[in-house]
Amino acid sequence: MENLKYRITVDPAVCNGKPTIRGKRIAVQTILEFLSAGETREEVLKQYPSLVSEDIDACLKFAII
Repeated sequence: MENLKYRITVDPAVCNGKPTIRGKRIAVQTILEFLSAGETREEVLKQYPSLVSEDIDACLKFAII
């Protein structure tokens, strides 16, 4: 859970307050949609080079809480 506090942030000034990854303008929802559409972790990381694998893990954990 502590990892989620660092990785997933909510700021009303960023992406209209949607949960984002480390304050970047990359919404958790966007990453989850890519994964649910069948994109692999490697493909997502290639599309978003500022992300790391642990960010994707955090998105998946966030989705189940």
